[in-house]
Order: sequence, then structure tokens, then C-alpha cells
Amino acid sequence: MTVWIVVSILVVVLSPLAWLRPSRHQSGRMALRMEARRIGLAMQLSPQEWPHWLKQEPPSPCAQYHRPRRGNRPQCWSYWQLEPGVWVNQWQEICVDEKLLPHFSTLPANVYKVEADKQMIALYWGEKGEASVLQDIASLLKALA
Repeated sequence: MTVWIVVSILVVVLSPLAWLRPSRHQSGRMALRMEARRIGLAMQLSPQEWPHWLKQEPPSPCAQYHRPRRGNRPQCWSYWQLEPGVWVNQWQEICVDEKLLPHFSTLPANVYKVEADKQMIALYWGEKGEASVLQDIASLLKALA
């Protein structure tokens, strides 16, 4: 009887430690973020208001990978991935920019948005996939910055 009481007390004391351990999903995201930092990508969680017409509601906040832009008059644009490989602007017009499409074709299906403003280029990603996807993201940000 004493053994069961001691075991019960140990279980009650040690059970909160299991809650502190990150899940497999969280560990995978942390590993991707560390790899992104290692190759020089800047990342932050950014709250977003997604368009109502997207077929799948992306998370908010969403992981934003970004890079500063060069030049004195960079072009500003935003494209959302409506479905894998189909990129549309805010008016739901399909992207036909020959400069952007080859880069967009290298991105995975869980990249939700790519936008460029005067200061930076940003990519919003669901952070699912292999670390090799980070190389595609890094090359896109570098090429379009």
C-alpha cells in the first residue's frame, strides 16, 4: 500500500513536467526557425487579416519571413496563393508577371502570401515541410529584394 501512495505522489509531482515539454509539431517549427536563422533569414510572427475569398483560412499570427529591399523606387505588389501554383492579387486577378512567376513556382503550397512594399519583401508561410524549402524561400527573397 505504501508503494502505491509513493508512486501516486511521484506521478502527481512529475505530471506538470510533461506539459512543459514541446510537442513534436512545436519542435519541428523550432528546428525550421533555427535553420532559417542559420542561413540568414529574418522571421517574425505577424498578425494578418486575410481576404475572405481565400479557400483555406491561414493562421493569424502567421510566420513572416522577410528581407529589406534595395533601390530607390522599388515596385510594390501583393500576391496570395489561391490554390497550389495559382497566385492572385487583391482583385483576384491571376499573376501574369513573367519576372515573378518563375520564383513563385518554386514555393510550396503552404505559402499563403508574398508581398513587397517600399521597405521590405515578405513571405507568409505555414512552416510545414523540410528544411530544403527554406533554401527556396531564401533564394526568392534574395532575387526579388
